[in-house]
This record gives sequence, structure tokens and C-alpha cells, in this order.
Amino acid sequence: MKLWRPTSPDIWQGRDDSLEARNALRLYQTLAQTDLFAPKQSGIALIGFECDAGVKRNHGRTGAAQAPDVLRKALANMASHSGHDNITDMGTITVEGDQLEAAQSALSDAVQACQQSGMRTLVFGGGHETAWAHGRGILDAFSQERVLIINLDAHLDLRKAEHATSGTPFRQLALYCEEQNREFQYACFGVSRAANTQALWDEATRLHVTLVEDLDFRREALPALEKVLAQADRVYLTIDLDVLPAGEMPAVSAPAALGVPALDLLPVIGEICRSGKLQAVDLVEFNPTYDRDGQGARLAARLAWQIAHWWA
Repeated sequence: MKLWRPTSPDIWQGRDDSLEARNALRLYQTLAQTDLFAPKQSGIALIGFECDAGVKRNHGRTGAAQAPDVLRKALANMASHSGHDNITDMGTITVEGDQLEAAQSALSDAVQACQQSGMRTLVFGGGHETAWAHGRGILDAFSQERVLIINLDAHLDLRKAEHATSGTPFRQLALYCEEQNREFQYACFGVSRAANTQALWDEATRLHVTLVEDLDFRREALPALEKVLAQADRVYLTIDLDVLPAGEMPAVSAPAALGVPALDLLPVIGEICRSGKLQAVDLVEFNPTYDRDGQGARLAARLAWQIAHWWA
């Protein structure tokens, strides 16, 4: 596998309470690790994407390339409950310099291989350029099915640009669907009208994107979710951590002036996890450089923990 490396065993460390009881376990004690990229027939494949080349191209605050291992460390010491023993750390795809497209192709190939083997994929980005790679891998793995993309995000990420960036992934996925004569099913929940130009809003209208604004999230998110889920065979959920308020998640490229609190996001995430249609999830845009006392890492890891728990 090109641009791939296994995760260092030193990352998965934590407190040992096993003398207290046989089931007093933490996630690092139940998670499986591999030195070879060999997808299994079931379970959750955890894949890192060490990249912020797209953020740099989009003139954002770089540092997201550090995120995968920081999030692994934050997750390692959390308690292991139902679903967490199904996780296998499948290593990390890395970017060499500005070779974003090569790294995205490698991640797409890894995702497709895992999905076609029978695994679901949980990707720790990286910037939101992760979504073009992850989403393309899902679309290729399920080429005859209706794949719904749900983005929890303050931004639409439908930008037109000469080169791919962290702001272009869903436009790229829309064009990819058009090339394949398949429907582009995209819903963006938590989107901020203040953070997206009218041109981007018009593009979302043209593409028939389902939109739930940050101001309307509590009232409209669950009813809108029910409608889009009914029209899908598989779901790819991408969580841009800048959907959260800056006070909860300071460690992102573009902190939200308003945002949607985690306690409001979790019921929506829970419905998606329990729908039976969720095939893939990623958490993106976490930037450890701007974290405060590990606060952002712990919250992002808790979201990943909760998804794995509900996903089982």
C-alpha cells in the first residue's frame, strides 16, 4: 500500500485496571493492531490520514496533519465497552510534501479495500480534503447503491478552485457522481450562513443539497435527517469539528463563531449510527497546535468513542 505506515505500538497506551476485574478494560487493551494492511471480513477499520496540504491550499491554519496520532492517544485510555473490541487500527496514509492527490488516491484505495472486504471505515483526518478521498472510496465500493453523504459542518465545502483543497471535496464528489450518472445525495447539517458566500449557497441550491442551518439545528435536524435517510442505501458521515462552538472545540482551522454544541449533535449522530445504513465516518480539521490542555482532543475522541459504541 503506497504512502502507508503502521501505527506505532507506543501510541496505544493507558491505565491498567485489569486487576480490579476481568472486564475493567480500556480501549487500548481491546483494540487490534496490524503491521500489514490486510482488511478483515468485519469490524471497524481505523485509518489515519496525516494531511493538511488541502488546508494550506485553502489558506487555513495548518497543523491537522498531526491529528491522527493525537486522537488515537486521546481515545486509548477511554473505557472499552460494547463495539470497541471490533476496532482494528489499520495504520495511516501520509502525504509527501504537496502531493495531495497521490495521498487521496491511496486513502480511497485503502477505504475501498476495507469496505469491499466487509469492514466499515473510521478515518481520522487531516483536513476536510479527507472527504474527497474517503467519499470516493465509498462510492466505488458501492457503485450500484444510493450513497448519502451527511456533513456536520459550518461550511458547505463546495468551492470551485484550480486545485483540490480542503474547501472543494463535495464539489469534487458531485462532479464524480455526475461522471458516473448517479445521484449526488448530500446533506449539510449545522451550516453557517455567515461562513458561506451567496455563491456557495447558490451552488448548494443547484445541487439540491439538504441544508440545516446552525440557528435551526435543534428544531430541524432530526426531521430533515429522517427524510434523507429514507432515500439512502448507505451513509457516509463526515464530521468537520469546526461545526462545534469555538469554546468546545478551539483546535480547528476555522473556529466557529456560533456552532452547534456536542450535546445537540449527538442525537443526530446516534440516529445515523442506529439506522443500519452507516458505512463510513471521519472526523476532520482537528488541529492539535491550537488545542487547550487536550480539551479538543478529548471531545473529538469522545465522539469517535460514541460512534463506535452505537455502531456495533
